Amino acid sequence: MSEKIRLRRLRRTDLIRQLTAETNVNVNDLVYPIFIKEGRKIKEEITNMPNIYRYSIDTLDNEIEELKNLGIKTIILFGIPKFKNKSGDGAYIKQGIIQKTIRHLREVTNDLTIITDVCLCQYINHGHCGVIKNDKILNDESLSVLSKIALSHAEEGADFVAPAAMMDHQVRTLREGLDKENYQDTGILSYSAKYASSLYQPFRNIANSHPMFGDRESYQMNITNSKEALREIDIDIHEGADIIMVKPALFYLDIISKAKNRFDIPIAAYNVSGEYAMIMSGVQNNLLDKNDVIFETITSIKRAGADIIITYFAKDIVNILKNKN
Repeated sequence: MSEKIRLRRLRRTDLIRQLTAETNVNVNDLVYPIFIKEGRKIKEEITNMPNIYRYSIDTLDNEIEELKNLGIKTIILFGIPKFKNKSGDGAYIKQGIIQKTIRHLREVTNDLTIITDVCLCQYINHGHCGVIKNDKILNDESLSVLSKIALSHAEEGADFVAPAAMMDHQVRTLREGLDKENYQDTGILSYSAKYASSLYQPFRNIANSHPMFGDRESYQMNITNSKEALREIDIDIHEGADIIMVKPALFYLDIISKAKNRFDIPIAAYNVSGEYAMIMSGVQNNLLDKNDVIFETITSIKRAGADIIITYFAKDIVNILKNKN
């Protein structure tokens, strides 16, 4: 009987392969990260991340129009302020870079889902993700500041706030703070399983968010652990997260898969800057075919179980999908 089974029949033509594909990437799966920098007439290509830029608000409209023409309807914003200080209040003031960006986007378009990163590392002078005392990152003292940041984003019209600091009970604190001020409709996309990864280096260069001392291993997750990731996700869900995230994506496909099998909630994966830089380095050195490796990368993340993929390859993927169709 087994001699009659020939699985290659299902691979014979491209149309048959499309018909029997188990995993399909869609433009609606994609979220595009955008870096906004204080200043004017800024469009700076980022070192080691070809085709990725820092924008000032006045140069952002063309980028948003390109995304919309491609069908990409969701972005996540990261701010790069002019100045940092010991309080990090630039993260939540009315004239902060992200607050001004959300206001501008809401004025020019109503056809965009806006997610905002909620963290202190870009805004505070020591570069850590929370409040510091005697060189110790304080969990509970950081929560109130993170809540201020989230509320300031919600006030301007963010659809989702994304707490990234990996402080215990950050989701509960943000949810309570938003609800108290009648922002029940503002969602929370939590960086639930955010690992202390080596793959964030390009991002830290972009945002000038390197820690001035020590590292982030006392609050970001131990790269050796998977059960702990499921505990983190479970806690965030019970505290009110609407979407959970695994970060990075490619080195943690097992975590995405385990989360998908265990939890009935949308799962996002962040295909981070280091992953982008590695792949593009291979492309630029003629070691990898650009379209093939990008498509395989994003498909692997979707196949592992991600419903939402935050990726610098979003525009490339849309063009690849168009060519395939």
